Amino acid sequence: MGSKLAKQGLGRAGTSNLQHAQYSLINYLTKSIYLRNLVSKHRRRMFVAGYDLDMSYITDKILAMSFPAERMRAMYRNPLWQVKSVLDMRHPEHYKVYNLCIEESYDPAHFHGRVETYPFDDNHVPPLEMVKQFCESVNSWLLQDPKNIAVVHCMAGKGRTGLMVCAYLVYSGMTAEEALQLYANKRTTNNEGVSIPSQRRYVGYWASVLSFPKGIGDGPPKANLPQPCSRELRRIRLYDMVNTDSIFFVVSELEEVPSQVYRPSEEVAKGCCRPITKGYQRNNSPRYYISFIEGDEEEKKCEVEEPHVVVQMDTERAIIDQENCLEYYFNKPVEVKGDVRVIFYQKMIGGRLFYVCFNTAFIKNSLLQFSVRDLDKLGKKGKSICGSAFCLELLFGPANSKPARFPSSSDENEDSPSDDCF
Repeated sequence: MGSKLAKQGLGRAGTSNLQHAQYSLINYLTKSIYLRNLVSKHRRRMFVAGYDLDMSYITDKILAMSFPAERMRAMYRNPLWQVKSVLDMRHPEHYKVYNLCIEESYDPAHFHGRVETYPFDDNHVPPLEMVKQFCESVNSWLLQDPKNIAVVHCMAGKGRTGLMVCAYLVYSGMTAEEALQLYANKRTTNNEGVSIPSQRRYVGYWASVLSFPKGIGDGPPKANLPQPCSRELRRIRLYDMVNTDSIFFVVSELEEVPSQVYRPSEEVAKGCCRPITKGYQRNNSPRYYISFIEGDEEEKKCEVEEPHVVVQMDTERAIIDQENCLEYYFNKPVEVKGDVRVIFYQKMIGGRLFYVCFNTAFIKNSLLQFSVRDLDKLGKKGKSICGSAFCLELLFGPANSKPARFPSSSDENEDSPSDDCF
């Protein structure tokens, strides 16, 4: 009899009961401490109003969290309805959400329309212009009312979130290291907040372009963003490689798209680094450019300054002959500008080993060098091919130069290094 009634009940419920059952299942799974802790790993969590949420107060004005998810994703991320409930309860009418994701979005109406998006790629870096816009927006919102808070998230709520939160902390007066350390302490249990080297590098870039007013209470700092600076990439070399005789690479830039905040990555060059042949010397070998004039500079101010180019002799030969070095030399230098990524692969399609991100305006002495600890997303395969003395070296021509041509006094202003390039 009971079985018969149960069957009849299911028939009457129809689709409505099925949807309710699905919602109940998701709601049950979202309360699973094991599943959600497994996904959040070492990120700190909060228990609020019976909810277990992946979120942390970095300061009393800044809240960092993982993505407020709906449907199936809510099983292992912060359920959007729970996030909304907590924010409305703790900070009614006084919170604004900042979404850094490019891969996922939601209806801003869930948070009363107080949502701004500053999207950039996961595990990568944003253009400095975006960092500037983000910091100015957060600062403006927080100044509107002493009760206001900023809620910042990406997908996991750690790397991209940490970069932008630390950028704002620097904008508020902290040093880059202080901001990174505070975020690590407040957001993670293992003191590893922003762990991707390039993201930490960009926090340093941001700190270096800020100038603060001298008087207390004189307003926010001024962001003196460097002008776009073109550099010629001439050589990629990897020192002390083991267990491999070739590494593929792709060089790309962040492309600015009109009326779009997000800047997609655009490929500008690719190739394969191979062993340097011993005893082989390239006729048009790369030169190191050093900008200096010997003697008393004060006495030569009125003199016409000719470009000084110092050619480095092949002093690296002994090192190269002792180590397994892979190299790719661009017969035609590749011009790069702004935010650049160089990604290395085990093979041309797939098998990413590691990558680095940098901005051309911060290149010094025409040379960038990266040790193992400077590489992004270095996994087991990448580590297995890097020797103890590993070094990635990128060689550039002089700032804003043109190949095979030295400026004369008549066009010195056109081709001399820009003041905005370090």
